[in-house]
Amino acid sequence: MEGILPLFKPAGLTSHDCIYKLRKILKTKKVGHTGTLDPDVTGVLPICIGKATKVAEYITDAGKIYEGEVTIGYSTTTEDATGEIVKKNTDTKTFQREEILKVLETFTGEIEQTPPMYSAVKVGGVRLYEYARKGLEVVRPTKKVTIYSIELLDERNEYVGETISFRFRVSCSKGTYIRTLAVMIGEGLGYPAHMSSLIRVQSATYKLEDCLTFEEVEKLMEAGTISTVLRPLETALAHLPKILINDKVAEKVKNGAALTMPEYLENSKGPIIAETIDGLAIAIYAHHPSKPGILKPVKVLRNNIE
Repeated sequence: MEGILPLFKPAGLTSHDCIYKLRKILKTKKVGHTGTLDPDVTGVLPICIGKATKVAEYITDAGKIYEGEVTIGYSTTTEDATGEIVKKNTDTKTFQREEILKVLETFTGEIEQTPPMYSAVKVGGVRLYEYARKGLEVVRPTKKVTIYSIELLDERNEYVGETISFRFRVSCSKGTYIRTLAVMIGEGLGYPAHMSSLIRVQSATYKLEDCLTFEEVEKLMEAGTISTVLRPLETALAHLPKILINDKVAEKVKNGAALTMPEYLENSKGPIIAETIDGLAIAIYAHHPSKPGILKPVKVLRNNIE
């Protein structure tokens, strides 16, 4: 069994829970996820099976799209609805639509974020949530992430209340904490805030409408038709630049041969896929660190061309 299964992750399960459950359903151990989602977050979780586990990191590194809700009025320990209240403002608040749009606009582009204490980021070899559970506060590393776009999904012109909630859609780079973004939106409006709900609607090329539930996966396994819904591992690499190779070169590539850099890829910075004319991804390459104009193999994906 080989391919990528776009799974709809339900609320209440960790990403690791999903892997454990799918290994049982699919009757295979070679199953991996492509970046964690918090237990309460639902949505797109691409699952790599068999040889496709080799490309999991490239899905993780690709952009994501989320639809979330921010609630203005109080902040929490976890920056989402599961935490205890930290700060609360009970004043009646009034925002005009343009005011919210201007704040959202300020987050477009590269921004700095400090991960929440309740997160899996490691400090001193220990995950932050482990410190948080012991009531310890540690210095957290600030990192840069990119917000490609952010839009308001609420059509109201005026927002009034002690607490105010509105939905938004954000396209962002890997490593972006939407919980933290919700808190930052609140700060931009002058009040404590938290993320009250979140769904991931796209991860790399996989969209919400592509996803299957656990129940649907079980039915396909029982019917012996699971292979009909598995996406080729090439779909995980669709966003990366390609170098086309013929069958003769492909034989060398699968044995780890270096390649000459084509002119059209000289300005590329990330991974490059060596692909046959038939669209079969054979290996992943990168710029050679000491030999200009040469591509060195990073990972061979297929040792045999069928």
